[in-house]
Amino acid sequence: MTDTHHDNHSDYWKHNGVRVIKGDQLDSNTPQTPGMFRQAAINHARVGAQKIWAGTVAIEPNAKTGVHHHGALESVIFVIRGRARMRWGDRLEYVAEAGPGDFIFVPPYVPHQEINADPDNILECVLVRSDNEAVVVNITDVDPIEEPEAVYWIDPIHRRPE
Repeated sequence: MTDTHHDNHSDYWKHNGVRVIKGDQLDSNTPQTPGMFRQAAINHARVGAQKIWAGTVAIEPNAKTGVHHHGALESVIFVIRGRARMRWGDRLEYVAEAGPGDFIFVPPYVPHQEINADPDNILECVLVRSDNEAVVVNITDVDPIEEPEAVYWIDPIHRRPE
């Protein structure tokens, strides 16, 4: 007995199956922020992705984004090198830091700001978003209740930075 699906589509998987995107072949034709360099690895234009975007970002020392959210998208940031500081909340009243090997999850609609917490070294991360569209909603009227670095989110897995 033969597998007619496989026989009729032997070249289909060759051209539409697994793709390897080499690290030196990332696409820098992405929205950029001063002090940050983003490159796409996986998106619709490059590989036909329908429901995910993945790439890298290199953030200069002390660089930070403006306050924003990504609409209905979920985002994951994996820190490769350096120290990331995330501020979030209606008034950026919460702060957490992440280092190499740490993951950061940003739920939909959460107002946040990404910061390179190291004044001397570049922060390198991998980004993954739950959709192919680059949704960024800038928020310009945030009035923090206090300097966010002084208010830490502390729970069993997050400790105050030393």
